[in-house]
Amino acid sequence: MAKRSNHRRNQRHDDKPKYRINFLIRVPEIRLVGDNLEEVSKAAGREVTSDIYSTKMVLDWADKMNLDLVEISPKAAPPVCRIIDYKKFLYQKKKKDKELRAKAVKTVVKEIRFGPNMGEHDFEFKLRHARGFLEEGAKVKCYVHFRGRTIVFKDRGELLLLRFIKELEELGAPEAMPKMEGRRMIVIISPKKVAKTKSKSKSKKEAKPEE
Repeated sequence: MAKRSNHRRNQRHDDKPKYRINFLIRVPEIRLVGDNLEEVSKAAGREVTSDIYSTKMVLDWADKMNLDLVEISPKAAPPVCRIIDYKKFLYQKKKKDKELRAKAVKTVVKEIRFGPNMGEHDFEFKLRHARGFLEEGAKVKCYVHFRGRTIVFKDRGELLLLRFIKELEELGAPEAMPKMEGRRMIVIISPKKVAKTKSKSKSKKEAKPEE
């Protein structure tokens, strides 16, 4: 028991831990927190609550539990620490960070271009593509490009985009109303979270055999 504890306390400085642990915590007092304070109380032989304690005293408790004292909020006054298994703590932190990064993955943006005088067939063709993009979770950036004198047809371009938005309202919603940027009128449609679920549900209903 003691040998393992000494090994933890005498970690080399070139390990460069992400958090100060054990004897690297040199402040005289710390605030102890955690969901294992009942176990800490048993090791300490006294009731331990979320409070301020002598760093030396808490280090002794960590020794008895064969765990580490880890500083999780160094800028607090006094610093906030927990008695935990440092390796397990790092693993859980890494796993949580990975999950957060996965959720924050950059959204794919697909572009769909229109002309102010687009025909019905082309409109329907682009509409099908937009539906597919939204169902896959991508944003759709739609824009009407005005070449030369077609710039006089701004109203026509706006009506076209508003119709496009209306056709896609079950799958996505515009981040803002269509606006001009140079010679383009642009609108960005973001997918609704339920879009893919609705699509799957609809497919299942359609695939259900008649009784």
